[in-house]
Amino acid sequence: METGHASLKQLFQQEFSKMVAVISHMYGLEHIETAEDIVSETFLTATESWNEKGLPANPTAWLYMVAKQKTLYHFRRNKIYEQKVMPELTAREEKSAEMDDLSFSPQQIKDSQLQMLFAICNPAIASEAQIGLALRILCGFGIDEIAEAFLSNKETINKRLFRAKEKLRTENIKMELPPEHEIVNRLDNVLHIIYLLFSEGYYSQTQNQILQKDLCIEALRLGLMLTEYNKTNLPKTNALIALMCFHASRFNARQTNDDTMVLYEEQNETLWDKALINQGQHFLALSAAGDEVSSYHLEARIAYWHCIKEDTPEKWEDILQLYNELLMINYSPSVALNRTFALYKANGQQAALIEAEKLKLENNHFYFLLLGELYKNIDPKKAMANLQRAYDLAKTQAEKQGIKRMMERF
Repeated sequence: METGHASLKQLFQQEFSKMVAVISHMYGLEHIETAEDIVSETFLTATESWNEKGLPANPTAWLYMVAKQKTLYHFRRNKIYEQKVMPELTAREEKSAEMDDLSFSPQQIKDSQLQMLFAICNPAIASEAQIGLALRILCGFGIDEIAEAFLSNKETINKRLFRAKEKLRTENIKMELPPEHEIVNRLDNVLHIIYLLFSEGYYSQTQNQILQKDLCIEALRLGLMLTEYNKTNLPKTNALIALMCFHASRFNARQTNDDTMVLYEEQNETLWDKALINQGQHFLALSAAGDEVSSYHLEARIAYWHCIKEDTPEKWEDILQLYNELLMINYSPSVALNRTFALYKANGQQAALIEAEKLKLENNHFYFLLLGELYKNIDPKKAMANLQRAYDLAKTQAEKQGIKRMMERF
């Protein structure tokens, strides 16, 4: 039974977003909640049927067939199709559509998911709400999982998703790709949301390791989806995918079995995923086409260097220059902090200390971790005081355990 439940859960995450996207594409985003309900009912029916009769020969096809039957029954029963959908389709496309056109073919799924991605990442919707919608509608995460990812509760997440879906309706957002002349600008927002989604997993504060990895995997999947369409398969898209591949390759080495944080210098290189590193190199090479250098290009090259464990002057000099460029086009305190660490590795403690003291990131435990490292051989008492401050500010047990281990070495 455990295997059956695990299989159904995995299927839900894989197929939920596909079916919601296809149904919403057919009937309009104003019916997105109906689409969610229909798909959820489909999985409930599957649970009941499969527990009694066992898994069918083709579970995915079974789900599509039942979802289609439930969809057609719902819209026929409510006469929504004849009274509302048909006139809109006729006016918009100047052709009729049959109820039985609802198809879960691979091409229909691919087209619908891509259009859903652009619809959800519409600038009219707040960024945080876009991430929540992406997790629910595009990645098939449950409300409990989304609440855990945001360190929030179900009620808050439900309200946030409800407001976001209302925005889809009130702004009359359509499930369609933007016009060709707008797609580049709209793509920037889509890439940004995928980047934030990946960051929710990679820099997550939840203790759930499986959820962290799943968030990263789903962000990578959405990025790869963009490469299947010529208009969105651009160098900056490939740069973002390369960045995610490089970071994800070191996921298993970042924490020990007892959930202690492992600093980069101490990571076991044999735990790095070589296949993901190779995939990252592939997309990094593709990103070199064209003249634009985006923040994703620079971050991807920095992440690439971090997939080479050996310390060399060339490595840290190049990383330092990349951070200098990144600060020019996309300044943030975290980039400035990382740039200071690169300065330390390239030019030594004294040069880095001058820059670090200027940052004054008083609520950032990584800042005090860096100060602890920089003062280590200069003023051990100051180093320990900064590590203690980092420990007090750290938000997860994994980080606290890692900092505690550093303090024990003094």
